Amino acid sequence: MKVEFKHIQAAHCENGVATNLLQHAGVHQMTEPLAFGIGAGIFFIHIPYLKISNGPAISFRSMPGTIFKRTCKALDISVERKTFRSKEKAQQFLDECLQNGQPAGCQVGVYYLPYFPVEYRFHFNAHNLVVYGKENDTYLVSDPIMETATTISAADLEKARFTKGALAPNGQIYFPKEHKQVSDEQLKKAIKKGIKHAAWFMAETPVPIIGTNGIKYVAKKIKQWPGEVGERRARTNLAQLVRMQEEIGTGGAGFRFVYAAFLQQAYRYLPNETLLEVSKEFTAIGDMWRNSAVQAAGIYKGRLSGQKEFDTMGNYLLEIAEKEQIAFRELLKIKW
Repeated sequence: MKVEFKHIQAAHCENGVATNLLQHAGVHQMTEPLAFGIGAGIFFIHIPYLKISNGPAISFRSMPGTIFKRTCKALDISVERKTFRSKEKAQQFLDECLQNGQPAGCQVGVYYLPYFPVEYRFHFNAHNLVVYGKENDTYLVSDPIMETATTISAADLEKARFTKGALAPNGQIYFPKEHKQVSDEQLKKAIKKGIKHAAWFMAETPVPIIGTNGIKYVAKKIKQWPGEVGERRARTNLAQLVRMQEEIGTGGAGFRFVYAAFLQQAYRYLPNETLLEVSKEFTAIGDMWRNSAVQAAGIYKGRLSGQKEFDTMGNYLLEIAEKEQIAFRELLKIKW
């Protein structure tokens, strides 16, 4: 069983899966930046008492699954989504989808994906891919962060779909329930909704650990870490921040660049100059996040040391938070 499916490489897994599945379902205007922006994927949260890989829980994106869910909802496309307790039922349902010509998105754990280079296999359970066929005991996979489509054995896919730990996928599978064309007017409404959603959560939510408030919170904690947990542990915490920003699928600097591209593409449908101006701001903000990662890496590797360097790192993030808050508030001011 093999579904005719076009593999499209993307910068981020869920953006790519959403783009691939929606294009397959007939939404030919869909691109990765549009999926990310309409789905309000740009985000920031720090959960102080939750640990991931023995480090602070920090994420630069919304909860796994929400980008696809919000994008489809904004475009009035119904979604099928299931989780399973039984591995056998999970595989049976996937096989039935493929027999019916339906490619399916799956949430998986990176550690059990054998086509990943060994150095990139770690316990992160919120990766997304598309399964679009099966030949004997091997599944055909479109993993959007890979250059080409690939394959995985049924045994390895089962392990990846039922890995344990934080954000355990529980065999989660999802896809659009219908094939339909979307008008430009629908896209315009969806773009407006996505911008409003993301901008409010990033710039206006009163919750101190979310959005730009969350970035400021982490910035202050960075300055306090050496005194609270010792310099060695503080360095490890910074390494976790960089890992969540640059290596794990939570976005960080890269998401700022994708969001800048989204605003540029949104301008084609909604020609408001503010979109282009704020797009430039997010490109600059993405560069700042990358610079902060260089500072953090220098501290972790011991090239930079002492309280002064942690203060510099914290100040980087405070400046970033201020610039992001201004940019998102500019978007909220737009009179459509």
